[in-house]
Amino acid sequence: MLEPQNLTPSTAGALRRLTLFTGSSPGRDPRYAAAVRDLAAELAGRGVGVVYGGGRVGLMGEVADAALAGGGEVLGVMPQALVDGEIAHPGLTRLEVVADMHERKLRMGELGDGFVALPGGAGTLEELFEVWTWQQLGIHAKPVALYDVGGFWQPLLAMVDHMVAEGFLASAYRDALVVADTPAALLDALEAWRAPAAKWGR
Repeated sequence: MLEPQNLTPSTAGALRRLTLFTGSSPGRDPRYAAAVRDLAAELAGRGVGVVYGGGRVGLMGEVADAALAGGGEVLGVMPQALVDGEIAHPGLTRLEVVADMHERKLRMGELGDGFVALPGGAGTLEELFEVWTWQQLGIHAKPVALYDVGGFWQPLLAMVDHMVAEGFLASAYRDALVVADTPAALLDALEAWRAPAAKWGR
């Protein structure tokens, strides 16, 4: 089984690359695509590279295309099976082909200095909760954020607040989760972020 390694950034607050989790579907509302393009443009303008799942479809393709159009670095990580399925983006700065989904997530964690969940489906949720859990356990000291386009993440945040109220999640970890609805506010909050204490002391 793969173990998370090299997940702590070398310089606190430095954002060289952000790992983005998002959907292989564009969603029903065109504002999702517009918002991820805006975020990609902001990242490129600030010289922050993108790490993502390597796809050319849905919001994944939108964010990659927009970052590349802005002159940004875009690194994709994709299992061989999905490359064989011809959904890999052909024009990335670099595409790393890995054996499976577990290796994909580990590598995306290593490459990014923070994590942002954009609108997406079950895969986006799975990636989000894994890196947020790793943060709480002290496996990494990187920010985790929700890009709350049009209130997309509000139902999830209500559930998170319910977890806090019922004693299953410490409020410090809820507070450590960055939530923003504009690219500038999101990146400013990520740059100012400081890690909470790990759940289990070392």
